Amino acid sequence: VAAQKCRKRKLNAILNLEEDVCNLQTQKESLKKEHSQCSKSINQIKQKLNNLYRDIFSRLRDDQGRPVNPCQYVIHCSSNGSVFIIPKHLAKSEQKQDTRTEQKEK
Repeated sequence: VAAQKCRKRKLNAILNLEEDVCNLQTQKESLKKEHSQCSKSINQIKQKLNNLYRDIFSRLRDDQGRPVNPCQYVIHCSSNGSVFIIPKHLAKSEQKQDTRTEQKEK
C-alpha cells in the first residue's frame, strides 16, 4: 500500500510538472508575440522620431539664414521641458556627466 501511494504521488507530481511545462510554453509563446509587437512599436516610434528630427533640422537656420547642419548639432531636451540645439561635442560631454551622476546615485 505504501509503495502504491508513493507511485501515485510520483505520477501526480509528474502530471503537475507536465501541466506546468505546458503553461510555461504557452506563456513563452505569448511573451514572444508581445516582444515582437513591442519591437515593431519601437521601430515605428524610432522612424517617427527620425522623421521629426529631419523635419526640425530642415526648418532651422543659423544667424545668417543658412541651414543648420544636423551632423554638427543635436536637439537636447532638458528635464524642465526646454528644448535646445547644441553642438554634438557638447552633448557628448553632457551625457558623460549625466552618466557619472547616475552612477553616483546608485
